[in-house]
Amino acid sequence: MSIETLEYDVIGLGFGPANLAIAIALEEDRQVREQGLRYCFLEKKPEYTWHGGMLLDDSRMQISFLKDLATLRNPSSRYTFINYLHQQRRLEAFINISTFTPSRHEYNDYLRWAASHFAERVHYSEEVIGVEPVFDGSEVTRVKVISRLADGRTRARVTRNLVVSIGGEAAVPEMFRPFKDDARVIHSCAYLERIQQCQAPRRLAVIGSGQSAAEIFSDLCSRYPHAEVSLVMRGQAMRPADDSPFVNEIFDPSFTDVVYGQAPQERQAFLQANSQTNYSVVNLDLIESIYQRLYQQKVSGHAPHNLLTQRSIEAVEGQEQGVRLSMNGPDGREERLFDAVVLATGYRRDGYKRLLAGLAEHLDEGVERDYRLCSKAQMSAGIYLQGCCEASHGLSDSLLSVLAIRSQEVVDALLDSCRRRRQGVASACA
Repeated sequence: MSIETLEYDVIGLGFGPANLAIAIALEEDRQVREQGLRYCFLEKKPEYTWHGGMLLDDSRMQISFLKDLATLRNPSSRYTFINYLHQQRRLEAFINISTFTPSRHEYNDYLRWAASHFAERVHYSEEVIGVEPVFDGSEVTRVKVISRLADGRTRARVTRNLVVSIGGEAAVPEMFRPFKDDARVIHSCAYLERIQQCQAPRRLAVIGSGQSAAEIFSDLCSRYPHAEVSLVMRGQAMRPADDSPFVNEIFDPSFTDVVYGQAPQERQAFLQANSQTNYSVVNLDLIESIYQRLYQQKVSGHAPHNLLTQRSIEAVEGQEQGVRLSMNGPDGREERLFDAVVLATGYRRDGYKRLLAGLAEHLDEGVERDYRLCSKAQMSAGIYLQGCCEASHGLSDSLLSVLAIRSQEVVDALLDSCRRRRQGVASACA
């Protein structure tokens, strides 16, 4: 049977934590049914890795390990972080360090361990380049997914349901976009790989005021202790993340119903009011560590590392000697030359629109509570979104906090869609 004739109930685009959680929920569903759904995943990376560009040596998770791929949905699952520790013979030692937040390196290893159980379900080194409608008369009952392999060949697969979880795309400020191919301008998503290409830099800048910016600034100060390292931000100071217990409840999976049930204007106001829990904020212990570093510079009288606060970047110019930033600050306009600039400017979450452009005329506005993208009446094939529904489902949507519960919600919707199809009941969005 050629690959073009293979048909699935579900194809997942991307295989990061969100679709990995979906795979686990699908597999555990198969264990309690006579026949589960036929599914696979397509991933453009050659192997499983999670935020490889930010796996810094001293970085730690910002959420509890109990918010792993399965625990909140099924504490007895074999895919919990606790079972991973048991399998690695580190459970007792982990208990002894008395923490709920493992290192990012260890959590990445946990995710890789979980992903290894699905090697036969995941097609790595395949980049999805198009999604097209498949008609049954006038109805779009399936979609065709076209992917490109590392050697340039293409493949096509057909599915009745698509789960899109392609992660975020680097958000690069417009003035830096002409430097896309300039090795001296680095986005945080590729930080570790690219910073190692810098040869003995003397002047470095980090743009941003969030957790990634602070982590990179701290790493650069340690990596190049004799270089001038500047953290450039619009604000007056780094602000701590509000992770107090009552506020943190907005990341509980059950809170998704509260957010989704709000009127659009009310929801937007709520998201804005609580943005300090997730955007442009830094863990307090890291803020204190950076402050301590800068204080010791005052003691020694040698201050190569500094914060350039209340600066807005007005222009960027590439020169032979480096990258020149023109900024407005408290003392007026100033220009500084850097050997390299790191952009900790976040991610965009709308890449799915370009990926689904071939289905645009069959799609509608809005996302259902079960994460199904609304479609026109003639389309019964299901498109489900993961990690790009913050505007409708809340601030936790792009985070790890809801993965376990959300995976079950999506799998339940997929199972219901297949059941309705077998019964001949329409399943398009209302």
